[in-house]
Amino acid sequence: MSHEATAYSQLANETMSQREHTSRGLLVIAAFKLLKGLALLAVGIGAHTLIDKDLVVIVEHWVNVFRVDPNNHYLHALLERCTDLSPQRLRELSFGTFFYAALLLTEGIGLALHKRWAEYFTTIATSSFIPLEIYEIFHHPNITKVVVLLINIAVVWYLVLELRRHRVKVPERQLVFSK
Repeated sequence: MSHEATAYSQLANETMSQREHTSRGLLVIAAFKLLKGLALLAVGIGAHTLIDKDLVVIVEHWVNVFRVDPNNHYLHALLERCTDLSPQRLRELSFGTFFYAALLLTEGIGLALHKRWAEYFTTIATSSFIPLEIYEIFHHPNITKVVVLLINIAVVWYLVLELRRHRVKVPERQLVFSK
């Protein structure tokens, strides 16, 4: 096997535990991704169980259980949104939530298991959402969206630094000229 093939093989099989430096920052990112993934999994399951059910009746039940003021502005907004959710829309929301949860759980598990591919995967996946987050901020601005954007930019920046710090040196190809 050539030096170049050996270097690429080493890069593909390398784990963070094989490196001299194990980054706590990567473990924090892994924990954050796992928590978000598990939360979205719960939301997806909840949305799936609500398909073909009367959402207004369910919300009213929980309003009574928690003794929420029936004249609350936010409650009325929630009830209005519930009346607009069709079973088809709930299926779509459920599918999208499961898909995003799977993405986050894949990132989190890969980073927690110290897999180099997970660093690349997380960098690509997280950076791909940044343009959408910027679009959302311009059209529906709020502080939460700005904070999420800043966190995601920081995560991508940190991951790029980690990848650059621990990259494997691949020997340059030498040109051989025949006479």
